[in-house]
Order: sequence, then C-alpha cells, then structure tokens
Amino acid sequence: MTYKADEHRYDEGGMAFKRCGNSGVLLPQVSLGFWHNFGSVDPYERSREITRYAFDHGITHFDLANNYGPVYGSAEETMGRLMDDTFRPYRDELFIASKAGYDMWPGPYGNWGSRKYLMASLDQSLKRMHLDYVDLFYSHRYDPNTPLEETLQALVDIVRSGKALYIGISRWPLEATRFAYNYLKQRDVPLLIYQGRLNMLDREPQESGIMDFCAEHGVGFISFSPLAQGLLTDRYLNGIPADSRMSKGKFLKESALTPELLDRLRSYNAEAQQQGMTLAEYALRWILKQRGVTSVLVGASSTAQLEKNLQCVK
Repeated sequence: MTYKADEHRYDEGGMAFKRCGNSGVLLPQVSLGFWHNFGSVDPYERSREITRYAFDHGITHFDLANNYGPVYGSAEETMGRLMDDTFRPYRDELFIASKAGYDMWPGPYGNWGSRKYLMASLDQSLKRMHLDYVDLFYSHRYDPNTPLEETLQALVDIVRSGKALYIGISRWPLEATRFAYNYLKQRDVPLLIYQGRLNMLDREPQESGIMDFCAEHGVGFISFSPLAQGLLTDRYLNGIPADSRMSKGKFLKESALTPELLDRLRSYNAEAQQQGMTLAEYALRWILKQRGVTSVLVGASSTAQLEKNLQCVK
C-alpha cells in the first residue's frame, strides 16, 4: 500500500525542533540513527515500519554511515529501498546524513581520512541510498596521519560539488576541531555540527571542552549512544537478559556491568521514578538540557521502543 505521511506530523505539541548552531538548519530534538537494526541481517519490513513511524512523529533527521549494517553498506542500501518505496515524495523534508572514516573496504584507500577515501566513499553511499546528495556528510573520525588540510579540503570540495549540503565532524579532539572550524570558515563552508558520545555515564565532550567550544562558536552538537548502548534503560537493572545486546558481547561486554555501575544505574532509576519517568526518558532529557545540544540520536529495534524514547520531548 502506498505510504502517505501523517498530516499532523508537524503539529504543535509534537516534535520540538532546535536550531543547529548558527545555521538555518532546524533538527528534531530526537533523531533516528541507523547504526544498528537497519542492516541486511534485519527484516526490511521492520526497518520500514520504524522509519515511517519516526517520520509520522516529526523525526526528519536520519543518521547513517558507510559501514553501518551489518554487513558494511547495508544500512545505506536499506535507506535506498526506503527512498524508493516510502520517502521519495518527502525527500525535501528529510535531513539525511552519512559518514566516512572507519574501515569500509580492503586496501590502503578504504579507511581513515584521505581525499581519495572520503570522495570514493560518498560516491558509493549516494549510489546505495539512491540519492543525488546528502544533507550532511561527516568525517567519522580524526585521522592523526593524514594532513588535516587534506581531509578538510576534501570536505569543502564535496560541498562545492553539490554532493553534500553541510559538513560535520565526529569524535575529533578539541585542537583539531578548532583547526577544522577555522579552516572551513575561511572557505565559506562552515562546520555545521559535531557528533560525539554524550550520556549520563560518558561526559567526555563536556570534560574535554568540545561542547563549550561548539556552543561558543555556533556549531551544533548531536549526541550518539545517548542511552549508553542500553545501559541507561531498565534492561540491566536486574541482570543481563538473554536477548540483550550485552549478552551478544560485540559492542557491550558483560564485564562492563560492574557492581559500582549497577549501583549508579539503580540510583539514576530511582531519581527518574521520583519524577514519574522511565530511566531512558530521564537520560534523554538530561542530554537535551545540556548546553549546546541540538539533538539526540536514538536507535530503535521496534516502533514500541521508539515510542517510549519519544516521551522525552513530550
């Protein structure tokens, strides 16, 4: 059946939008990340259901990367199918991001931050997603060996080519971020946004000065892993569920759930309950209150999970 978006998706009282730094871009306070649950190992019908639900509830920003899956590239292929059977009529309402920086293909040109890798990767991403351009393209990680000028000039030229409208960086250290900001500003391709891991258990972007820098220079900030891979939910308060991400042990190890961490999680949960919230809602609201934060990137394995996460903007 042909998809028709909910006509009330932008109604007052629904999704809140926030200006991204000093730009003209408004991002939903909750954005949808494709890091997990949208690869070739996941049912396409479920991916379609989740993304349609997201858009119907005001989530206009979809965040991808070249190697999201598994397998590498397959989350972008899912996005391409979604464009063809769902979102093509709504392309101009969507703000689609992709990235390059981590291992993607064999050999010396499939990783890090060279001009060759970034440009080739974006061309591949556009083909997979069935897009002429992305709204936002990131350097996915800082490359200590490639000259920063090479990486940044490639990003400038990507914008000038029309293959991306805006540029972002992810997990760059402060001094490199400062250099990037100045380099891009001098070439009239301003740094739109910084993506970093920020949550109640990991406050490195605050402690390193990244968030202060972004706030003071008109750069947006978007938090990934806002629920710390599920730790900041009720999933692990009473042990490790057999079907949990931690039980699979790829990104979240059982050894991470120390007695000290469990005590901390239970304390946060008690604070959340006192305010009539779930732990996840409490954790997401905490991020959105931090100085300079534009949006939080949530993942979702079901519409029910996404519905719960959206309570943080109610």
